[in-house]
Amino acid sequence: MIARFPFACITTALLVCASASTTAQNTPAVGAMNDVLYGAAYYNEYMPADLQPGRLEKDIALMKAADITVVRMGESTWSLWEPEDGKFEYAWMDRVVDAMGKAGIKVIMGTPTYSIPTWMYHEHPEVLARPLGGAQTFYGMRQNMDTDNPTFRFYAQRVIRNMVDHYKNNPNVIGWQIDNETGSYGASNHDVFTGFVDHLKQKFGTTDNLNKVWFLNYWGEDVNGWENMPPRDGTISTGYKLEWTRWEQMRVTNYLAWQAALVREYRGSNQFVTQDLGGVMKRDVNEYEESKSFDIVADNPYHATQDHFDGQNQAEQGDFTRSLKHANYLVTETNAQTTDWSSSYQFPPYDGQLRLDVYTHLSSGANMVEYWHWASIHSGQETYWKGVLSHDLEPNRAYAEVSKTAHELKKIGPALVNLKIKNDVAILYSVDSANALDFMPFASEPRQGWAMGRTLADYTTVVHQLHRALFNANVGADFIFPETLAGNADLSQYKLIVVPPLYISNDAQLAKLAAYVKGGGHILMCFKSGFANENSAVRWVMAPGPLREAAGFSYQEFSNLEKPLALKDDPFKTGDKNKVMYWAEFLKLEHAKPLAFYDHPFFSQWPAITRNEYGSGTLTYEGTMLSDELQEAVVRTALTDARITANANQLPPQVREKSGVNGHNKTLHYFLNYSGDAQHFTYSQNSGTDLLTGKSIASAQAVDLAPWDLVIVEEK
Repeated sequence: MIARFPFACITTALLVCASASTTAQNTPAVGAMNDVLYGAAYYNEYMPADLQPGRLEKDIALMKAADITVVRMGESTWSLWEPEDGKFEYAWMDRVVDAMGKAGIKVIMGTPTYSIPTWMYHEHPEVLARPLGGAQTFYGMRQNMDTDNPTFRFYAQRVIRNMVDHYKNNPNVIGWQIDNETGSYGASNHDVFTGFVDHLKQKFGTTDNLNKVWFLNYWGEDVNGWENMPPRDGTISTGYKLEWTRWEQMRVTNYLAWQAALVREYRGSNQFVTQDLGGVMKRDVNEYEESKSFDIVADNPYHATQDHFDGQNQAEQGDFTRSLKHANYLVTETNAQTTDWSSSYQFPPYDGQLRLDVYTHLSSGANMVEYWHWASIHSGQETYWKGVLSHDLEPNRAYAEVSKTAHELKKIGPALVNLKIKNDVAILYSVDSANALDFMPFASEPRQGWAMGRTLADYTTVVHQLHRALFNANVGADFIFPETLAGNADLSQYKLIVVPPLYISNDAQLAKLAAYVKGGGHILMCFKSGFANENSAVRWVMAPGPLREAAGFSYQEFSNLEKPLALKDDPFKTGDKNKVMYWAEFLKLEHAKPLAFYDHPFFSQWPAITRNEYGSGTLTYEGTMLSDELQEAVVRTALTDARITANANQLPPQVREKSGVNGHNKTLHYFLNYSGDAQHFTYSQNSGTDLLTGKSIASAQAVDLAPWDLVIVEEK
């Protein structure tokens, strides 16, 4: 079997990924939208056998009645596209695509490469991902392959070329989703390791350079000759661990670029390329780099429901996804009814929450919202990850709310699509810092002997906390990335940059942040920033290294906090929430002014929070981790420093305002009530029309919001 593989072709295809991002940037914009797309993933092939084939007609009748406009299909069933090696079948999907087209429902087709068929596993078990430590691999779970394996690439290339060529001229297929929620899958196969060594050769040149950068003389682990490079499995080198995570990210980026290039080679001229990120801020992907290969970025933002439904998680993921290309994005999956791979997390949304969720995504810049999925599955791992329809496949409460929302979008979608959002605040996200802090956690349960306890807080905890503080202040945020600091991006477009623990950074990145402050910008920065260099080695100058002048302090010591501490005299007036925890840096003031001290007989000699005026700007620094309430108070202080008004329109705590300019160049204001109680506020923007009711709203007019409801005002 392997002897007939065209490996020269595979090698050529692997090289395509290196230039795919450039290709993507030179491709004319496709997938331009003049209306909101609203729909669900649809798997007619999952239906019970005794419902075939009539179920398709019933589903489409329900979709048409509900004004569904788009479905996503095809990504989950390679075994139907290619039931035997080299035997391709399309009739099963053609009838679905044709039926959708006759109903006026558009199709996004997915390449089915995230779950391999049994015949491939049987013939080539070597394509399965080898986990770190070399544990035995098994077939059955999806996303368990080595995506660099030449055998896998051969089969993936073949099915992609055949599928795209088959549907390239089909006007019902508007776009291609490549793969599905792609990650590195923890693969450490031989080809993955040899690829990593080749990467190290290119980056460091010689093993001598590598030994110096990673300090491998520690415990005598110097590598003398690339042939002696040890595998990742048991390494204790923090430099090695960090670079391996970068290699995992590069593998995902290159794999998706390779798929995107294949699709572009065969696709129709108006078919876009996207990829569903599967939730953002994952440790083994670099969303900023991989997004360069897509025409449009997509995400699958699942979220809490019922009493925990507050819109913040959706807004955070939307802000992150929108920021990757500074463009509108797609929601390819989100909650319909309940979720989970068991029956232990069945919390269907309250009445109104499905509808409010759609407008939450649109208010962050989404141009499409799709549910996973249309109909609940009757068997398998995701039996309880319910769709719009329940297992009885009859119209229900969720279907009624989806229909109501779809009918609204049919009328007002053109006024909502292509929302452009301009924010004064950016959050700097560093996946390197997230990974490096995972290797050296700052907050863990008490250890048992040398075994470290469960991590209590990490980098992502702080990112969520900071975004939530801005969200609660009704202040929008973009995300920026270390690549932004390395490029020519103009940071001055932001009045405030919020920096979660920037544990990993090079000197140039820190210098750019310092220059931003000196030029009049404002930074709110968290503990551990500037501590280690780009190779996860602690800087051999006094902390915080190149940030010292801009921060206005230095420090040599730090301590974990065994229990939470209060700040002396409750400086931010948070009452019993006046608490800090986990970590404390012993900041020695040089130019900075103290904003708060620890209320403790020993720690009180050092400030917990400082502010330094540097040039025309300020840098506020948190040398410890704050409670959520205290963080909100400090964020509001930083907003004041940057002359940004928190909750400018004095809205009730449960109401969020999000604004932007639509495709008709008119300003929109969303007011969303994330509570089960009626809310009231005074509208203080320019007069306009509530798009949902058609009623005029004047400036200074009182507005009533029903539970889990909203108004969308389009200014005149």
